[in-house]
Amino acid sequence: MTKARWAPHRHLTVALVSGLFLGSPLLEGCAINPATGLPIATVVSTETEKTLGKEAAEQVAQAMGLTDDPKLTAYVQAIGQRLAEQSPRKDVPYEFHVVEMQEPNAFALPGGYIYVSRGILPILNSEAELAGVIGHEIGHVAARHSVRRISPAAPFAIVGGIVGGVTSIVSPRLGQALGAIPMLAGGLIIQPYSRDQERDADKIGVKLAADSGYDPAGLSKALHQLEREEELLFGGPRKASFFDSHPKTLERVEKTTALAKEQHGTPHPPIAATPADFLAKLDGLIVGPNPAEGVFVDDLFVQPDLGFQLQFPRGWEGTNSRQAVSASEQDGAGVVLVTIVREGDDPMEAVRDLEKKSETKLADKVESFKVGDLPAARLLMDVDTKQGRGTMEMTWIGFQHQIYLVAGLCPVREYKRYEPTFASVVKSFAPLRASERDKIQIARLRVVTAREGESLDDLVTRTGSAWKAKHVAVANAVDSSAALKAGQLLKIVIKEPYAGSAKP
Repeated sequence: MTKARWAPHRHLTVALVSGLFLGSPLLEGCAINPATGLPIATVVSTETEKTLGKEAAEQVAQAMGLTDDPKLTAYVQAIGQRLAEQSPRKDVPYEFHVVEMQEPNAFALPGGYIYVSRGILPILNSEAELAGVIGHEIGHVAARHSVRRISPAAPFAIVGGIVGGVTSIVSPRLGQALGAIPMLAGGLIIQPYSRDQERDADKIGVKLAADSGYDPAGLSKALHQLEREEELLFGGPRKASFFDSHPKTLERVEKTTALAKEQHGTPHPPIAATPADFLAKLDGLIVGPNPAEGVFVDDLFVQPDLGFQLQFPRGWEGTNSRQAVSASEQDGAGVVLVTIVREGDDPMEAVRDLEKKSETKLADKVESFKVGDLPAARLLMDVDTKQGRGTMEMTWIGFQHQIYLVAGLCPVREYKRYEPTFASVVKSFAPLRASERDKIQIARLRVVTAREGESLDDLVTRTGSAWKAKHVAVANAVDSSAALKAGQLLKIVIKEPYAGSAKP
């Protein structure tokens, strides 16, 4: 969780429903799929698509965050615009961003908003591979895949707030295991497209890369890297199931390799002139969790930039996002969530805000007390949940001109059992101790030079890489048993003391 990113997320449901049922310019008719040349039916106009995309992009920025590295962002944008010039669809203004997601991923929103995660960059080894990934996402926009999911056959999906099918480029197995397909605030859901849509986007992406002067095999190489990442994590490739919406990654590698051989584009120099220049663009990239968002040290959550720490119950599963940090009992019904609700020093200000929103008098039910030296207020109330009637214990704490809410939720019948746990979490809220701050490390990608005949194990030992030899091999697309050459550049990860949210 972070500080100044708290803003209400606007739901897109109202705009969609009013357009469908009140006759606004949603109905468009047919477009042409650039991958197949065949007509495609759509019910959303280009202008409406742009509006939906803009609002969804605001949600992504608020809920997930964009990487705070202007040089890296400018580089990705330059590649994207070079590809977009060759796109068969020119009626949307393409935008390209690096999203603060630690998992390897890429996705597109309606209206031309395209994202690559910072987590996919460490496993790519050339600008052509990155161009292939971006070209695939442009392919989804060009074929209007996102808005085609808003169709007369699925009106209830629109009412439910599914705003145009953000797509993950990773396999469902990898994405779900790493948390790369989360639900965003405001009803936006990252969900995979159909097999045919993924194949269409692959086909368009390969052609865009070739037409832009890139090696059209870049996408197949990037997909192969994802396949190797999956094997590293799971010990082998996944098995396809009947319900699997993605084609198998290996199948996509084979088909995109074949497609690349059919292309006859004229090569142009990449934006990063040499392989070394490409790797230099990635040097210093954060790998894994960003301490600026807060990190878990076992069951202790520490937020160095906000200066607090909080002890969650032992063994509970913690989840951290830009809006909140939470923990839930595995296979249990208890959950604790912590978030910032407003600026201020008096917790009763937050209570009065809740009174206004709920139009219910609550102040006389609130208990004021202290958490250490910090002012606090507690309210206990029963609420309706999807799982039935629940009890919510809400505690507001004032700290450094921010008011935090620590909320515990459990079934009504279980409250007596969870009450001591909730109280323990609240009591643990405290300013971050220097001893805990000193434990925080940040992992960054670094480019190092190999020595003649050195093995990957030797290199890992010499450099102190946090990645083991197998991971270094996958990230750099090399054989784990091969002897390295003098001067060979390799990506590794080094853990460094975290000094705050300064640039690398």
